Amino acid sequence: MRARILGTGSYLPEGYLTNDDLAQWLDTSDTWIRERTGIRERHITKTGTVEMAVKAAEAALANAGVTSEEIDLILVGTMTPDYFCPSVSCQVQAELGMEHAVCMDIGAACSGFLFALATAQAYLTSGMARTALVIGSETLSKVVDWSDRGTCVLFGDGAGAAVVGIDEKGVLAIDMGSKGSKGMALPCPGIPLQNPLQDASEEGSQKSYIQMDGQEIFKFAIRTVPETVRRSLQAAGVCVGDVSHFFFHQANRRILETVAKNLRIPLEKVPMNIERTGNTAAASIPLLLDEWNRKGSLVRGEKLVLSGFGAGLSWGSIVMEW
Repeated sequence: MRARILGTGSYLPEGYLTNDDLAQWLDTSDTWIRERTGIRERHITKTGTVEMAVKAAEAALANAGVTSEEIDLILVGTMTPDYFCPSVSCQVQAELGMEHAVCMDIGAACSGFLFALATAQAYLTSGMARTALVIGSETLSKVVDWSDRGTCVLFGDGAGAAVVGIDEKGVLAIDMGSKGSKGMALPCPGIPLQNPLQDASEEGSQKSYIQMDGQEIFKFAIRTVPETVRRSLQAAGVCVGDVSHFFFHQANRRILETVAKNLRIPLEKVPMNIERTGNTAAASIPLLLDEWNRKGSLVRGEKLVLSGFGAGLSWGSIVMEW
């Protein structure tokens, strides 16, 4: 038996910022941003990670025809929780009345949804759970420096979700990995150390903003994503040509085009929504998956690849039958 996605849901905040909006206070332009990233606008929340997660979850439950009472595992991929504790997953449980579910947040940044889906696969196939709710939800607008055009133009807010159950078809192979030695190419500092044993002159003052070595991340992505996709396809016994759609993490259009070229995938097999969403980290892949699902572009039984990369550094690919 395998873990299989039964339904999907997503949520994008009504508020958004266009490139022209950003140009009002940044030394940038719509042309400059589009040429380098493929991004035109990004959604910005006025609430937070939990509310977006709940709305995406409700949509996924309705799409799957599954009730809250049937969920016994909640996994949330996020790097931007509203609270350190309780976790986003526990707050989703409380909001939706999923009293019997085990709850866990997974902090793998942009790979978070893939890591959560892989965890769901392990729980379900081992018999530890029967029906899982897997969510990626991010409020990246609170961890970017809005005066830094190198980072703030890239990111947006949103949430995507999937209900996952046991079936004869579903996940065929998983490839995951991490390289902590390169992690500081994409850091986001936490609360600085402040305690009675620390010298007052040494108290940290660093802001909790995303920082990024863009060139290093670009090189990492265009090398690592093709490698992980090839490994997962080989493990599944599936050829590139047998895959109907490749759902890649929406980080940068140039990265997506380069990866597709490396793998010899026609661009029509590589769905994109980065122009309208920006990089939404763990929410990226489930947002895109739900968009394609709801417009009827996915056919039951066809083969899909979900693949992403992000801070950590981390990466993952999942080959599945839809």
